[in-house]
Amino acid sequence: MSLIGEYQNGNYKVSIYDDGTKIRENDLDNLTPNFPESIDLKITNYCNMGCKYCHEDSSIKGVHGDILQNKFIDTLRPHTELAIGGGNPLSHPDLYEFLTLLKRKKVLANITVNQTHFMLNYEMLKIWSEQKLIYGLGISLTDATPSFISKIEGFPNVVIHVINGIVRLSDLILMQDKNIKLLILGYKDIRRGSTYLKDNKDVFENQVLLNYYLPTILNKFSVISFDNLAIKQLDVSRLMSKKQWNEFYMGDDGQYTMYIDLVNRQFAKSSVSKKRHNIMENIVDMFEVVRKD
Repeated sequence: MSLIGEYQNGNYKVSIYDDGTKIRENDLDNLTPNFPESIDLKITNYCNMGCKYCHEDSSIKGVHGDILQNKFIDTLRPHTELAIGGGNPLSHPDLYEFLTLLKRKKVLANITVNQTHFMLNYEMLKIWSEQKLIYGLGISLTDATPSFISKIEGFPNVVIHVINGIVRLSDLILMQDKNIKLLILGYKDIRRGSTYLKDNKDVFENQVLLNYYLPTILNKFSVISFDNLAIKQLDVSRLMSKKQWNEFYMGDDGQYTMYIDLVNRQFAKSSVSKKRHNIMENIVDMFEVVRKD
């Protein structure tokens, strides 16, 4: 585990390591940031996958956001983490130039792609990873095939993304004991996700199965993490002591993180927040608004 970088944020120090570990520390009884440690950044609503449960309503009619002309990018602190997504972020014509800009500013770019797009763009993503244009790669799982599992072994910082209610228990079993990092996301009951939930009872059945079997798979992956929605849906706190919870829980939405939509030019606490604001020129100003929401 090697240190990538460290910085002071408000009254505490942040250290980030190459395996994805993040440590916050100070000698006080509170951690009060001045700027976001990580940002969920939507750069496009274009996608050709047509997933019926897509909470973003992404489609082939979706448009790209302007990712090169944003003054707030110049105010990002070195080692801030950007989780770049869409839609299909690989479809954005300015993505390579944007990643080059972020690297020059020492901003850590992570990108999330669908499994299909990962397989189609494997060589390019491999090069970007080797060139440190992307720090982490999230892959939204569609099918845990042996060929897919073998492909991800070549990437140092891959995290497989699955959705509570969509992922099949059989796929989780296929990925067990293969040194895989897993991120479980909560099911977002908005836009197409709302329609899909009403028409597909298997979502609830899959959620019940995952809730029941979750304790048995915790030690089957090198890392299992959850977004805040999944933490709530799966009652993750039941699986650990209070001491462990205080050590591992990374904070509520908007406490150290925020969401920016470059398609609609808005920002919010998270991608499911109904309360949104127009993008401002300074990330500190935007984060201050988010923390008050």
